[in-house]
Amino acid sequence: MPLALFRRKGAGSAGRGGGPVHSMPQGAGGVHCEVTDPFGQPMPGAEVTVTQSQSGRVSVKATTDPFGLVFVTLQPGRYSILIAAEGLEPFQQTVEIVAGETLPLTGIQLHVGRSPELPQPGTWMFDPPHTAIRFIAKHVGMAHVHGRFTSFEGGIQIAPDMADSRVEVRIHAASITTGNNTRDNHLRSADFLDVENYPYIHFSSDRFIYRGGSKWTVQGALTMHGVSRTVDLETGYLGVVNGGYAEELRCAALATAELHREDYTLNWRTMLAKGIAVVGPTVKLEMDLQAMHRSADTPTPPE
Repeated sequence: MPLALFRRKGAGSAGRGGGPVHSMPQGAGGVHCEVTDPFGQPMPGAEVTVTQSQSGRVSVKATTDPFGLVFVTLQPGRYSILIAAEGLEPFQQTVEIVAGETLPLTGIQLHVGRSPELPQPGTWMFDPPHTAIRFIAKHVGMAHVHGRFTSFEGGIQIAPDMADSRVEVRIHAASITTGNNTRDNHLRSADFLDVENYPYIHFSSDRFIYRGGSKWTVQGALTMHGVSRTVDLETGYLGVVNGGYAEELRCAALATAELHREDYTLNWRTMLAKGIAVVGPTVKLEMDLQAMHRSADTPTPPE
């Protein structure tokens, strides 16, 4: 996209539509932008990065407010402004900042970005050495606990229409680890996961919902501790590469979800009564997935 210059307007002047007037520090200039989505609606939470053109150093990082507006003050000079939002093409433009002047309210519309190439139809199996299933939970009254499951298997059946695809993951509950043996044993016990009676955590889905750009929601059933609940995996698809062992096809994605432990009858109050301070009532699940295309001609990676 070619770079262009905003028109300047004197300090204290209102922008388009009689917008708000912003005060500035002595000797500074300002930039005022209104960001909209592909449908022309205000775009809150868009990331705005302002970089000095000469040095390449980042001067300001900000986000648009609930009305899609952002205002920043800068020292005089030339800057590059980058505005980005997930799934949309970033917008870049240069501005010349003059002391005591505010660039007028400028409307910037972000457009839908190019989606990564989807994986070809067929069976794609998760590659455990390059896949991680992690969780983050707040320790009761303290900092966060980070853990993972080290043993699991599963894969994705990609349909000609991606929305009709299926995914299944089976996690070995006893493989949970947080780096603390005492805590891990408690998590495996009947007070929590009860791995002797419920050895697996299972997720399956046949509903892939496209959210635009590289974003998908994978909606399915998560079964844990003998209880099934509907879970939405908010998934960022990372694309397909031809590489790795014997140059096999691989695809990758990062999926997250928030789980409520008491939905699965994992009662933290009971645990506290027994003096077991483990984790809080909500857990963030992260699945950093890499899958290999499987066919009769696909080589088997070495152990």
